[in-house]
Amino acid sequence: SGYRVLARKYRPQRFSELVGQEAMVRTLANALRSGRVAHAYLLTGVRGVGKTTTARIIARALNCTGRDASAGEVEPCGSCEACQRIAESRHVDVIEMDAASRTGVDDIREIIDSVAYAPVSARYKVYIIDEVHMLSRSAFNALLKTLEEPPPHVIFIFATTEIHKVPVTVLSRCQRFDLKRVPPEVLIAHLKDIAAREQVTVSDEALAVIARISEGSVRDALSLLDQAIAFAGAEIDEETVRGMLGLADHVAVIELLAAALTGRAQEVLTRMTALRTAGQDPVLLMTDLLDALHWLTRMAVTPEARKDPLRGPAERQLAERLVGDLDMGRLQRAWQMLLKGLEEVRTAPQPMDAAEMALLRVAHAASLPTPAEALAWLKRQEGGPAGAGGNRAGEAASARGEPARSDLLSPAPSAAGAPAAPAPVAPPP
Repeated sequence: SGYRVLARKYRPQRFSELVGQEAMVRTLANALRSGRVAHAYLLTGVRGVGKTTTARIIARALNCTGRDASAGEVEPCGSCEACQRIAESRHVDVIEMDAASRTGVDDIREIIDSVAYAPVSARYKVYIIDEVHMLSRSAFNALLKTLEEPPPHVIFIFATTEIHKVPVTVLSRCQRFDLKRVPPEVLIAHLKDIAAREQVTVSDEALAVIARISEGSVRDALSLLDQAIAFAGAEIDEETVRGMLGLADHVAVIELLAAALTGRAQEVLTRMTALRTAGQDPVLLMTDLLDALHWLTRMAVTPEARKDPLRGPAERQLAERLVGDLDMGRLQRAWQMLLKGLEEVRTAPQPMDAAEMALLRVAHAASLPTPAEALAWLKRQEGGPAGAGGNRAGEAASARGEPARSDLLSPAPSAAGAPAAPAPVAPPP
């Protein structure tokens, strides 16, 4: 069919269309305007933030015949033959190579042999090497000399998601740009604009869920929006997106977390049973719980965290009521328990049971004293009258229907209430 997915349909064609990368765009624009173009660029960042797209825009801007460089124009015109051929990946002087599938020294040797030849029809011969960290050590070493002193008509543009795997000898020969994750509010605005162009109505809450799941990746966000349109049609709300992705309602997640943090074990079991019946993925549930707990901890530290654009009004109200009753020690202890619980969920034969047990541990820990409270209690016992501490401990144990610890260590009295008789002594042999 002729349908193109949103990530390809709305792929940026100009520097101004890149989302959330203002610092890099400004630097590249100034370099093009002043003619200070480096011979090698290295673009790094997480998936879907525009590394390959940026490389193609640079290639178009360098070879565009419709751009008036003398007038300070930096954007490719998009209509000249060079721009159109590069956009369609069929320009003979712009060579793209996927280093994930061509990792060997022989592949790099082909590039080294070809750089000596002048471009066929463009100003520059541009080599775009994607996932460059996948090249072998021998391939990197073979590239070093050419990368250090390339011919004046050659530009190298590397893209990678794992910058730490690129040798430092290559890094030192490139101008590096770190493409950042797109901020949630910027990503939501971008999704809203594309939804309007597609004549689709998407609620703000649904867009917030998509932005949260995509973790700053524009491509991931557009893929999820595409999936939601296919799933629900022209009207998309938060419940639709959550149902499509198998996510629990975030208000329900915070309510479940609140029940665990405040020691309401029975409520924890009730809510977990409802989630089990609904078919909730336990790994996603634990991840959402950790995300909510992290947000609560940030709220306890700084009021600015309350303005998180990825949270709805109901979540904010519930979290604000909850965070006022929790100290940092309890939040940190719950974090460690849930993090350990996530590991158990991933390896347990019954993952939902493991998630339930982890939450019950958090609920049980809510009734335990903090280290500071325990230390203060011990100090009070040491400062009280002799025997007072033991008496209070005995009273507490009696209230629970248990023998006091001192009673457990003492010999049992005789039937008449007299002290117990000493043990008989064996006669000498």
